[in-house]
Amino acid sequence: MPFDVCGLGNALVDALVVLDDTDVIARHDLKRGTMHLVSHERWDGVYSEVRGPSVQMHPGGSCANAVSTVAMLGGRATFCGLVGRDDLGGVYAKKLQETLGQHHLVSRDGVQTGKCLSLVSSADAERTMLTDLGGTTSLGQSELPFEVIENARWLHITGYLFTGGSIGDAAMEAMDRALHAGTRISLDVGDTFVIEHFSEAIQTVIRRYADVVFLNEEEASTLIGGGDAALALHEVGQWADTVVVKLGRRGSLIRHEGLVYPIEALPVHAVDTTGAGDAYAGGFLYGLARGWPIQACGQLGSAVASMTVGQLGGVVRDRALLRSLLPG
Repeated sequence: MPFDVCGLGNALVDALVVLDDTDVIARHDLKRGTMHLVSHERWDGVYSEVRGPSVQMHPGGSCANAVSTVAMLGGRATFCGLVGRDDLGGVYAKKLQETLGQHHLVSRDGVQTGKCLSLVSSADAERTMLTDLGGTTSLGQSELPFEVIENARWLHITGYLFTGGSIGDAAMEAMDRALHAGTRISLDVGDTFVIEHFSEAIQTVIRRYADVVFLNEEEASTLIGGGDAALALHEVGQWADTVVVKLGRRGSLIRHEGLVYPIEALPVHAVDTTGAGDAYAGGFLYGLARGWPIQACGQLGSAVASMTVGQLGGVVRDRALLRSLLPG
């Protein structure tokens, strides 16, 4: 039986902590609400200030969060990424197995497992992330599960793959194989940082490969060089069949085959915005894999994202609660 979604991404252990983030951000010269690619030393310097029993650890990375959501909803999903044969890598593989039922992780000696520290504001649930990719970017083409990719309904990737290392070339090969095999391709751009520094690669992926593109409002504006969500939908909609622009509390807009569908957000008390976009993508892809109308896909994505925002962590781990969102 083919997988609904095969994810290819950076395998990162998520460390999540809720705090008054003002002092930490000021001391370490961080930009609030964004992702920062950092060295192990800088990551550890910030982590050493916040570490303690309140820190939660989960297997993460944007792509893994999305495919985990597909699986928790009842879909068949797998994930390929690179971890080290270290303690963090072992924890990552064990927890991912529990979520997906199977995976296509690659473990390698001499590689440090990547990690992401999310500083979640106790005031407004905004998150500031520090990401140490470790050795995750050295995943090579020969390590990819091409048979799985070619037989999956969807290949899901993120823009983070194109920030450096051999994993970017591996992703291009994976998309070539998917394209020729008829596997559809979805891209979550991931962060304005990715567009600002790797715009050419992102535009190439969207124009040449992507059937679905996920962006938030700031990413959409950055990608087109300025403008609102409606303009971004129109412009990026010339490059890909389906474009989703997430608007936070204002919901989302979907352009599909020239038509625009507004999707409402569900009201929720925000605890942690970490992974909300990943959850949206997971819900959306679950619906697409089942041939749902595009508006229904967006509504499920929005509902899953709202449920995620109401808890700490990027994946809703309560299967029954998550599946209560599905039509009877």
